[in-house]
Amino acid sequence: MKLNRIKIGTIMLSAMLLGGGCSKDVLDRPDQTKVIDENFWRNEADVRLYANDFYLNYFVGYNTFYGTAYAPLVGYNYADDFTSEGTQGGFESVVPTSRGASTVTPDMLTTYSGPTWNFYWVRKANVMVSRIETKAKSKLSEAEYKHWTAVARFFRGYEYSRLVSVFGDVPYFDVEVDPMDQATMYKERTKRGEVMDKVYTDFEYVLDNMRADDGKGYVNKYAAAALISNLMLFEGSWEKYHGLDQDRAKKYLALAVKASEVVMNSGKWSFGSDFKSLFASEDLSSNPEVIFFRTYNDALKVTHAVGSYSNGTEGQKGVNLDLLKSFICNDGKVWQNSALTNASDFSMKSLARTRDPRFEASLMDTVNTASSTFAYGHKFAAREALTYIGKTYPAKWSSNTNTNDAPIVRLGEVVLNWIEARQILAEFFGGAAVTQGDLDKSINAIRNRPLDADAIAKGVKKTAPLVLNSLPNDPNRDADVSPLMWEIRRERRMEFVYEYARLNDIRRWKKLNYMNFSRSVDYSLGPWVNIKKDLPNRLTKAYEGVLKVRDAAGNTITYNGANGDAMVGYYVIPKFANRVSFTDRSYLAPVGLNQIQQYANLGYILTQTPGWQ
Repeated sequence: MKLNRIKIGTIMLSAMLLGGGCSKDVLDRPDQTKVIDENFWRNEADVRLYANDFYLNYFVGYNTFYGTAYAPLVGYNYADDFTSEGTQGGFESVVPTSRGASTVTPDMLTTYSGPTWNFYWVRKANVMVSRIETKAKSKLSEAEYKHWTAVARFFRGYEYSRLVSVFGDVPYFDVEVDPMDQATMYKERTKRGEVMDKVYTDFEYVLDNMRADDGKGYVNKYAAAALISNLMLFEGSWEKYHGLDQDRAKKYLALAVKASEVVMNSGKWSFGSDFKSLFASEDLSSNPEVIFFRTYNDALKVTHAVGSYSNGTEGQKGVNLDLLKSFICNDGKVWQNSALTNASDFSMKSLARTRDPRFEASLMDTVNTASSTFAYGHKFAAREALTYIGKTYPAKWSSNTNTNDAPIVRLGEVVLNWIEARQILAEFFGGAAVTQGDLDKSINAIRNRPLDADAIAKGVKKTAPLVLNSLPNDPNRDADVSPLMWEIRRERRMEFVYEYARLNDIRRWKKLNYMNFSRSVDYSLGPWVNIKKDLPNRLTKAYEGVLKVRDAAGNTITYNGANGDAMVGYYVIPKFANRVSFTDRSYLAPVGLNQIQQYANLGYILTQTPGWQ
């Protein structure tokens, strides 16, 4: 039941149906929009064509060409995992003059990991619901009617989930708004919980009515369920940890569990792929773990650049020592307690051999100066790409002509959503306790993924199972997080590095303080290096007074032109400075001053996001 490509929809058609149409100087055809709308919605094929536009907005994959919105590595690199040279990028400090868009192009507010103030896609989904009901229903079978209504409601719920994750309260519309109806168009923001209750109802309808199989390349119940598990986990845990409505938290988390189990209990997917193959393969159609993915093809001019930025040569924001230390050792213990030889050796080569296999599959096992921290992520390029360092890269690993497929959602995400939702329900809402069997079919199933030949040749080993009655004793665990929940969160951090999850995770857990890098010196450091051995070309006059390492005793050693032998320690990221201080208001984004003024000019009120007044 693999979905092997994202369909490219007809954007122009949707613009017409939404009331945009074509300007008179391009197509001198009066009433073209009205004519198309009246004569469309004739059959299932018309409905499918209309729905195609949603795909490129919600299933971005690796984006296209040099696009970065919602793309891993190039878009999702604002989190506590990453450190840049100089002062760290900060959260918003002032309310923007204007915020919003009405275009079809995917957009993303990086520091909130979600969309800007844009209701285009809400309107498009509502138009679809309306037209199915009023124009297409009599021409569809009952099953077709329910399926396409479910598709429309899925995308409406998806959009509102993302808008709420960024702004909190947002105006809620579940019908197409007449542009002449200003009172509705300029309605005040709807309370977050009320919006998400509507989303919850949409998602329940989706799980009950969407087809299990709608053909190759089209969203179906299982792909939708996998994504619903993400969205409901986010909202349920946000409500819980931010001290909002606890009944809603329980309800949303229960739906996250239900949606996850739709996928898990189907038996259609399994952990039969090595980790590297999930991200660097030219064809994911036969990958047993991938539920839904986007296909890239140079012949069709649908390519991306994410593989290039993972090729070992292109510059990137690197991962810091805090992330490196979070990876579990392959004996299942934290490095402070591990009995493995070299467990406390933080050189890249040693880490690759002693840590969970996802480390070696995600990061080069040698230092690389193209990374701001010398720890270089190559999760999204095949191993062969690294053989071209210093040479001419082929098109598939250079520029914006990459063609490796992008997983949209995979079984690993689903089971981690499931086990976390289960644990929150158990800890706070009287749910059934997580058992060893639950861990075995989630975290331990992930850890039992096969290893590829290259990893085995390097000495990489599978990580020992997580055992409920002997959980790791991590001295760095937050006091307000249980040992089991801490390990579930660790698993997510290892699984999703450079992907979508980390900033969203720490936002929903109410742990944005992790972005304050004064918490630990490890945020300003990279891996353990021996400069004379690893990077002898750095022992030049140009690096005198600039190149620094920090030894095991915490002493900073600066290269002076004559102490090359002493340059052994954790790499000190040049000119590091913490980001500008921020407050809890940074959990949610402000709306623009122009948007508030536009409401006011027409006699309506749009309130500002709390904390940004």
